[in-house]
Amino acid sequence: MKDLGPLHHFLGITVERHPDRLFLHQRTYTLDILKRAVMADCKPCSTPVDLKAKLSADSGPPVRDPSQFRSIAGALQYLTFTRPDIAYAVQQVCLHMHDPRDSHLAAMKRILRYLQGTPDYGLLLRRSRSTDLAVYTDADWAGCPDTRRSTSGYAVFLGDNLVSWSAKRQTVVSRSSAEAEYRAVANGVAEATWLRQLLLELHAPLSWCTLVYCDNISVVYLSNPVQHQRAKHVEIDLHFVREKVVIGQVHVLHVPTTSQFADIFMKGLASSVFNEFRSSLNICIV
Repeated sequence: MKDLGPLHHFLGITVERHPDRLFLHQRTYTLDILKRAVMADCKPCSTPVDLKAKLSADSGPPVRDPSQFRSIAGALQYLTFTRPDIAYAVQQVCLHMHDPRDSHLAAMKRILRYLQGTPDYGLLLRRSRSTDLAVYTDADWAGCPDTRRSTSGYAVFLGDNLVSWSAKRQTVVSRSSAEAEYRAVANGVAEATWLRQLLLELHAPLSWCTLVYCDNISVVYLSNPVQHQRAKHVEIDLHFVREKVVIGQVHVLHVPTTSQFADIFMKGLASSVFNEFRSSLNICIV
């Protein structure tokens, strides 16, 4: 084993070291993607996805070069390691990699146009006095036009730093918005549980419970072990979350929609809201 000194580059990710923070970015990789897509001189746009409904699987004719589409989509997936702001848009594009259509290609080009205007953005990790773990979870109920499955999103903060995030379509159809959001809460709690165990193994155990924020009041009530009627269809998720509440690892709280940072991972946002949430996730230029 050899000490290679301070970390500066790792698998295409550049690490800029400052006295009180680290800045992770993939500027060179971003520019390379734009060149591969022949969009190095394209016109930038302010957000990676528009406010329209999610794309259908059979909307429009098939693309001329599916291999090129899949190659760029895969490259964009790797870019989300330091660019959480494009996670939702990339997830929507990757849902259709098996049979890409022109409408899916247009959605991909919008992501590339957004990257053209923000190649220097990355993820900022700062020194933080707090070591509390906080999770923001949300779901877009029945958003998929083909299967009516919901999209879940969560953002996990350790102190002031974003350390984990997800934008993923749920595996089953939810019969209500509360059910969809509770499944999102369960996913966020599962991630927080894993992170708590990881910190314990690193000899840095958390002394406080994890706060899980959701903008659905019904979900907050369901997290109370006393509330149990008409919820058997989500019984496994209910018992999982309630168990963590009972042992003091998790506390589920309500958060107003205006402060629900997980929204950036499950739907298109207006540019003003998108920019505000992007800044709150520590995605910026240094």
